[in-house]
Amino acid sequence: MKQTVALSICCAVILMISSASAQFGELLEQFGMGKPSGLSESKIVSGLKEALQIGTEKTVSLTGQLNGFFGNEAIKILMPEKLQTLETALRTVGYGPKVDEFVVSMNRAAEEAAPLAGPIFREAIEQMSFEDAKRLLNGGDTAATDYFKAKTGEKLAVAFLPKVEQATSKVGVTAQYKALVGQYQTIPFMQPVLFDPDEYVVVKSLDGLFHVLGEQERKIRQDPAARVTDLLQEVFGK
Repeated sequence: MKQTVALSICCAVILMISSASAQFGELLEQFGMGKPSGLSESKIVSGLKEALQIGTEKTVSLTGQLNGFFGNEAIKILMPEKLQTLETALRTVGYGPKVDEFVVSMNRAAEEAAPLAGPIFREAIEQMSFEDAKRLLNGGDTAATDYFKAKTGEKLAVAFLPKVEQATSKVGVTAQYKALVGQYQTIPFMQPVLFDPDEYVVVKSLDGLFHVLGEQERKIRQDPAARVTDLLQEVFGK
């Protein structure tokens, strides 16, 4: 009889502890401190890939339009530091408008090249593993952007160069640069400057592209309004 009573008491205590633990767990989850959300692996991967698809498409759309670079002060391509002496000298002798035309032409070339990033980004998204997705989901505000830099940077540079060369020729970057150098060399005591405008535009194009992609990623992670699908709300909301 005593053993039966003791067993009943033990069972009651266990049930009380379990109930309290469950309630405590629910309380922690309400404050975002509980166990993982329990999302399936496939949903985590799908959610992150959808976020990346939306983010990269938006990035390409923003940068690949007229003034996508030139009109965005954060990524606008300016005269490189090594040409600052050239720029200052030319502006001093009245060639400022020519310098400005050169800057515009570099940005126009970047805007024409930006759409080439779309297929390369999509390929990287398709090849992403569950482990990649899980790591990026739980990473910092620009973890996915950093991943894209590592995975697509070289491919983008290779793809961009021919397009930039074509675009720089079309919008007059090379011609503008040669004209500026010619005018600069007419100024007494000025040394010639070696500079590859195509390579410079490629580098600055990729810098701008990843800057905008980082902004898009932060929005999805931090701003519920940027989670424009139910899947994004579910995955990033938790």
